[in-house]
Amino acid sequence: MTKINTTWIEASVVENEVHMSIVELSHASRTPQELIMSWVSEGVLSPVGSSPEDWRFSGDSLKRAKTAAHLTHDLELNVPGVALALDLLDEIAQLRARLELK
Repeated sequence: MTKINTTWIEASVVENEVHMSIVELSHASRTPQELIMSWVSEGVLSPVGSSPEDWRFSGDSLKRAKTAAHLTHDLELNVPGVALALDLLDEIAQLRARLELK
């Protein structure tokens, strides 16, 4: 008997010019607002605005929030661990971009 493996991929296309509130980002990333506020405090996300009610997040923030959510849930990383992991992932991406230019 032949086994068939099916992989489901979920994706969202969001332009960088889109600005979301914390409520919209919470829904789009399936992350509690309290966790998003923790990520902002730790520097994982950098919204525009002075308070959570005024914060606006870019399309890049959605991608970063989804990655942070996966690190939190899948690897059970705490907020500082997520910040460190994302910094390292950013550094890897920059190094790969440098290598592609050479």
